[in-house]
Amino acid sequence: MSAQTEDSRRLGKLWVHKQWLLVIIPLLALVIWVSASFLAKESQPKEVFDGLPLSYSYLEKESPGKIRLHMMSVSPENIILRAAGSPLRQVAAYGINGGFFYGKDLLSIAIMNDIPVSGDKKAYGSGWFNAKYPRGTLVWDGETRKLSVQVASSGDDLEVSDRTQYWAQGGISMNLQDQGLWQSSAMQEHLPYADELRMRSGLVYDNTSKLWLIVTPSRCTAGEFRTAILESVPGEDPEGIFLDGDGSSQMNASEAVLVGDKRMVVQMIAVGGD
Repeated sequence: MSAQTEDSRRLGKLWVHKQWLLVIIPLLALVIWVSASFLAKESQPKEVFDGLPLSYSYLEKESPGKIRLHMMSVSPENIILRAAGSPLRQVAAYGINGGFFYGKDLLSIAIMNDIPVSGDKKAYGSGWFNAKYPRGTLVWDGETRKLSVQVASSGDDLEVSDRTQYWAQGGISMNLQDQGLWQSSAMQEHLPYADELRMRSGLVYDNTSKLWLIVTPSRCTAGEFRTAILESVPGEDPEGIFLDGDGSSQMNASEAVLVGDKRMVVQMIAVGGD
């Protein structure tokens, strides 16, 4: 056998080996990538609310002032005001934080069908009262199917058609339809830390009774948050209330989990329904 023939065979074998490598290496890389992706997905913590029915629509927007709003659009009849007693991330429900609290006492109205969510009717800290001051309270009248903001001190002050068909969430009036009134109203209702840079949350509705649960992790003043809502929330003739803010500004959504500073919150605005 000539040296030239032997060299040709060796070159042929090397060529075949090279061709196999060109096929096998990309396949191995693909297998490694798929395996790594699967393991990474498996290692991600499962939220306690994963898999629940999604009875809301999610929207995320950044306002011209660079305030990022995370919003859940909900039908008012699908709202369930409930006690939390932990960081929201530990609660098996979609939704956002509710009203103001101190320790384990709820300082904002939170009533479902004339029953406070965190204790006995007319008991301090139960959710029957807006403690100390009359404050903006968002009310859903289940019989008339209308939302309104009522300035109230307690559940006794609320105007509803049927005491067995309503919910009421206390906060601070935004007065989105009155630019000249909102600041003086917020002062009268004692909005905490209005001029400080804090995370914020709120409830807003439009003239079709579409309700938005809103949280921003962007640190902003109350005025900046209100302006971002006017610029970014869909719908005509909006109105709403400020909720508790800063570290309490928390959201459980399939699309975004906002944990604030991971503090315990007393009350939650949860999304129920199918």
